[in-house]
Amino acid sequence: MRLILLGLGALGLLLMVGQPVLSAAVHEGIVVSAKDDKLTMTDMNGKNEHSHNVSRYTLITLDGEKAKLDDLKKGYTVKVTTSIDEKDVIKIEAKAKHEK
Repeated sequence: MRLILLGLGALGLLLMVGQPVLSAAVHEGIVVSAKDDKLTMTDMNGKNEHSHNVSRYTLITLDGEKAKLDDLKKGYTVKVTTSIDEKDVIKIEAKAKHEK
């Protein structure tokens, strides 16, 4: 019985921690700057410049590989996943600007 209750408690905790991911907002854009725990970006048309505060818990990838915020350069495209209220950045998926 104790094991069942422990398992249910762990499941409840997992659901609470995973909640921001289950209810997330995603948008894409272009990096303007990425430094000092802040990502500044525009929309894909280069308009609507805005910033996101990035925490040490934010998962950041560049071309599918784990990266740091400082690895993101101006002009890279990004897909930013935030909590539904857009207060917490959960994930940043970046792609390097590729020459044609």
